[in-house]
Order: sequence, then structure tokens, then C-alpha cells
Amino acid sequence: MEPIKALEVFFENRKAGTLALTADRQAAFQYTKEWIASGFSISPISLPLKKKVFYPKNDNFEGLFGVFDDSLPDGWGRLLTDRKLIKLGIDPGSITMLHRLAFVGDNGKGALQYRPVIELENTPVSMSFDEIAEECRQIMDSREAENLDEIYRLGGSSGGARPKILKKIDNEDWIVKFPSSRYDKTDAGLHEYRYNLCAQRCGIEIPEVKLFPSELCSGYFGAKRFDRIKKAKETIRVHMLSAAALLEVSWRMPSLDYITLMQLTMVLTHDFSELEKMYRLMCFNVFAHNQDDHAKNFSYLFQNGKWHLSPAYDLTFCNAYYGGHSTSVNGNGREPDIDDLYAVAQKYNLSPNFYKPVTEMIRKYVNEDLADIIGTKSKL
Repeated sequence: MEPIKALEVFFENRKAGTLALTADRQAAFQYTKEWIASGFSISPISLPLKKKVFYPKNDNFEGLFGVFDDSLPDGWGRLLTDRKLIKLGIDPGSITMLHRLAFVGDNGKGALQYRPVIELENTPVSMSFDEIAEECRQIMDSREAENLDEIYRLGGSSGGARPKILKKIDNEDWIVKFPSSRYDKTDAGLHEYRYNLCAQRCGIEIPEVKLFPSELCSGYFGAKRFDRIKKAKETIRVHMLSAAALLEVSWRMPSLDYITLMQLTMVLTHDFSELEKMYRLMCFNVFAHNQDDHAKNFSYLFQNGKWHLSPAYDLTFCNAYYGGHSTSVNGNGREPDIDDLYAVAQKYNLSPNFYKPVTEMIRKYVNEDLADIIGTKSKL
């Protein structure tokens, strides 16, 4: 594959800047003069709107800034990309992160786009959700998949560990998930659907969700993409950044506390109501035993010149492999309790008239709606 030394970064068909590969395989970034004059900082902490060349200060994202790593597939999407490269006779270890961004092109999360685009040859195939699920199972089991090209086309730019596809449904952009043969039971989709409905009952903003029917299991969980907004006949792309990207921290290991997330939320949004949203989400994750609350599972959207928390996502029962929450609560990751939740609220001067009834309400609804999934874990 031809080497790529530089990649142009676009936002709404305006060139924002250029990524260039250094001798030590890091991706330096520089804004264009035009973008500095009339654009915005695409990553407010790491990439302020200045005329200079920026170099990554750590290697948490394989030589990229977090904002660009957010555009890339991880887990499932990276597995598909590597399988596709091998099928084409290309060693995945021989390519750079700029190649991987070029594979993404216009199809990454959020609003950033990359040029030039490298298209990996593909022929569309019509498949049902059940057929896709079976192909995903074969890929996860390291077996040859008959329709790898189609699964790559649908899911090669997606993030997260669980198999998923990005699909147009009624001309809207959706993410549909499938069970992982390694970790999930066949009712994983139903569980995630129930979690989202419970979160909504708890006052947490979620995207529109559906449970798509199946003849093989209880259904496939789907969520409408909130980084794509349909306006008339046009689809608007929304700039989106994870907490991991903003803070340049690894999401693959515990690296944050909810106190840090509250601080980040306040610094970014300057809106006290956004702190209340984060508090609700923290309580839900603790009571509902969602220990997969890592730094990439919290995101912020930039719309109309302002940052705000994205709708909540990846909400489901999860035991982290290290035996605690990925994001600690007041320093407690193993067994955070109500005192820890209250301490986070008090640290940021949330009113007891807000946080006490909200905490009890969320605990009550989780126990009513999800107790059969989480069992004794819901009795906090």
C-alpha cells in the first residue's frame, strides 16, 4: 500500500487542518489560517485555536491526538478492518494510523472527514439481521466468514467490542448490535433495550432505541445515531468528542473518576444543568451495575457554538474484568455506595434538594425494572 505522509482534515467540507506523520510515527497537526480565522477548536484542551504545529504528548492513541482516534474504529471495527486487509494481501502491521483514518474517510463518528480517502474494494450483499449475526459469530470465533466484505462495509468504521453495523433504516442512521459469542448471552440485545428504557425513566437522555426482531434470539438492540441529524433532505454531521479524547487518557484501563468528569463537564459546558445530567448517569451506572463506564463511554457534542453532554449510550449490565467500575466514584471503584455518590454531588455544590431525591428515584427504578438482570447487585 502506498505510504501516506499527510492527511487533510475537513469539517462540513471546510479544511480545518493537516495531519502529518513525523519520523517517529506520530501525527502532528496544524490548523489552516482560514480555520483559525473563522472556525473553532476541534479539541479545546489539546488543540487550542492557534497558529502552531501540535505534537501528541503521550502515546495513548498510537501517535494520534484523541480527537482523531475518536474517528477510528476500535474493537470490532478494527478486527474487521484487519481481516479485510489480510484478505487483500496487506499486512495490518505495515500501515500507519493515517492509513486507518483514510480508510474511515467520511464514515467515522462525529463530523470530521479525512482526505484522501482509501476505498477497500467491496461488493454490497443483501443480508437479514439474523444472517449478519451468524456472520459476526463466525468472525468472532476466528472462522472464515462467507460475507466478510459486507460485514466490513456495514461495520468497519464502528467502535466498541460488540459486533455491530451502521445502517440506514427509513432513511435515518442507526447502529444495530449483535451478541458477541465470547461474552454475551443471546438476550444481550433485550437487556440493553431494557436498560435504555429504564435510564429514560430515570430522566437520562438517550437516543431513540428499538429492539429489532429475530428468529434466533430475543432481538437486536438498535439506537439512532445522535451524531447525525436529519434536516429536510440533508444529513447534518455533529462534532463529537469522548472524555478520553478531550483529556488524552486511555480508555482501555481505569483512568478517571466521576469527580474529574464533573469538572470536565463544567469547564466545557459552563452549564450547571449539564452537571446534573452527569450525576444522574453516574447514579444509574452504579445502581444498574454498568462497570463498563470507561472514558470513551462519555461524550460531548458541539452544536450552535456550544458544548453539551451527548445522550447516554452503551448502557447495559457489565462486569469489568478488573472487578470494579472503569470510572471510580469519589475514589472508590470497587464498591461505590450512596455516600460516594453524595460526595461527588457535594464536591460540585449540587443542591441536596436535587441529588438526594434523584439518587433515591434512580435506585428505586433500577430495582423495579432491572432486578432480574442484576440480582443482588441492585440492592445497594
